Amino acid sequence: MEGKYFDEATVSVLQEIILHRRDVRGNRFLPTPLEDAVIDQLLMAALNAPSVGFSQPWEFVLIRDQAVKQQVRNSFHEENAKALPQFSEEKQPEYIRLKLEGIMEAPLNIAVFYKPSDKPVLGQTAMPEAGLYSVVCAVQNMWLMARALNIGVGWVSILDAEKVKRILHAPSDNKLVAYLCVGYTNGFYTQPELEILQWEKRKMKEAVVFKEGYY
Repeated sequence: MEGKYFDEATVSVLQEIILHRRDVRGNRFLPTPLEDAVIDQLLMAALNAPSVGFSQPWEFVLIRDQAVKQQVRNSFHEENAKALPQFSEEKQPEYIRLKLEGIMEAPLNIAVFYKPSDKPVLGQTAMPEAGLYSVVCAVQNMWLMARALNIGVGWVSILDAEKVKRILHAPSDNKLVAYLCVGYTNGFYTQPELEILQWEKRKMKEAVVFKEGYY
């Protein structure tokens, strides 16, 4: 059966969405609740991500309760304090100034889990980590849909995954892949914030693309 083909205008819109996707910090979120229909659009995008062996190994926990979010934020503060000494003395003052999460400010948090299969998965027998990569694809789909809807997403990775699992009563074999802060925002940066702050420089294509091997 013939699949759908897209025109140049659609390609241009997708390119714009990709180029303008941003990680949104807590100081940019608005308290406006997300409508159920909008959340369904985000989840639809995630559920239609590619997955190895059509395994669809993802599960999503929607979190609005402030008490639950505060428990997760406590884990962030603990891990953030551990992270600071790992950076150079020059970087530490900059690190302290960064607003690295929006757990309480975002009206919705989404915890994204990988649920391993209890049977062999086609395409995952040699590279079992491909299941995790499938879940990351779902996160990216959700993020791009959010940007198309002018909704901010922030990925919080400075967390103790096992503590978050306990807070959310996740099954023991599930693995936390992403903890997302989601909500309307007062605006998007024209460039990634860490690029603007010169925390890191953008890598050019010539530095990361090789032909026929690492030659």
